[in-house]
Amino acid sequence: MACFRLPTLGIFPLRVSASSRRLARRRIRSLLKLSSCNARRFGSVAASTVQRFDWDDVVRIAEEVQEDDDPSDLRGYFEKVRHCNRGSELKSEFVPFLVEDQIVGYIHNGFLGHLRQFKEVFTVGLHNNDCHDESHVKFHSSLITPEERTRAVGDAIKCLGELIPGTRNELYPVTSSYGMPVFFSLERAAAPYFGIKAYGVHMNGYVEMDGQKFLWIGKRSVFKPTYPGMLDHLVAGGLPYGISCKENLLKECEEEAGIPRSVSNIATSVGAVSYMDIDGCRYKRDVLFCYDLKLPVEFTPKNEDGEVDSFRLVPVSHVANVIRRTEFFKPNCSLVIIDFLFRHGFISPDNQGYLKLLQSLRSGDCS
Repeated sequence: MACFRLPTLGIFPLRVSASSRRLARRRIRSLLKLSSCNARRFGSVAASTVQRFDWDDVVRIAEEVQEDDDPSDLRGYFEKVRHCNRGSELKSEFVPFLVEDQIVGYIHNGFLGHLRQFKEVFTVGLHNNDCHDESHVKFHSSLITPEERTRAVGDAIKCLGELIPGTRNELYPVTSSYGMPVFFSLERAAAPYFGIKAYGVHMNGYVEMDGQKFLWIGKRSVFKPTYPGMLDHLVAGGLPYGISCKENLLKECEEEAGIPRSVSNIATSVGAVSYMDIDGCRYKRDVLFCYDLKLPVEFTPKNEDGEVDSFRLVPVSHVANVIRRTEFFKPNCSLVIIDFLFRHGFISPDNQGYLKLLQSLRSGDCS
């Protein structure tokens, strides 16, 4: 694993010949085209495809002066928000998943067919909703306690095998909303197939030097089961069962970036973003709790769990360019960084669409 610190005045200023600049521009155009194509691909496939770009490509695209590019144009940011909020017109293809008469998720009609074989775990029936009947899914009446439900649904997921790829033996708590009683726990990889609300923590690790702000950015390992090789936050992770947001953040800081608790303990909670994304049978309803941590100038991150290939310290204005121009970042990371850009003054109320973009960062059910 490698770490790189950039010079204060920019990212590797290059003195190159005109022919080299032309080659670089062609490389950038091809990468931008590939990036755009990947964004349009079927999401679950693209999410597992290794992204073929390196830090030099990121540098070139971040620094490239484009005649038709206006930093105050928010359209690139809106595109990232839309990418995390696809498929709203397909909600009718999903049925509610009820536990103790509370809606905890939504299951696609197609995936429901696979669950029908587990008759001692799930029941499919009708319930009245505003004077009309609609299908719903419940646990079998014999499954009363959270432990019984967790064990039963876990066994069903094992039987489904590759229908739910990427299982990692990490449990998410299933509730009607954040902080409410836990009805059962569900394998993390299965969360979008059951349409449950999932929560996570994302941290912007930044540095101030000579009046300029920089963000530490990670590049995911190519061996990650999801979004391999893409750009990511310095620290981020899902919120598993039985741990608080702050404790989870401190743990992730140690594992992902080698940040000691004496430093990470001063990370500040700054809000949340949310999104709702439908991709085939998958319905993601995610809320990400956002944190900022101002790091010492001399700090250099060190990954401890093998999930990050390398880190780079990048001027915030260049990070903004990469988000606006490419699909290099893991999609939900873009939302958290856009929120950072708002709060640190990189997006101004004078920019057309300011309030609409601000509101769109919480397009999901933020509860």
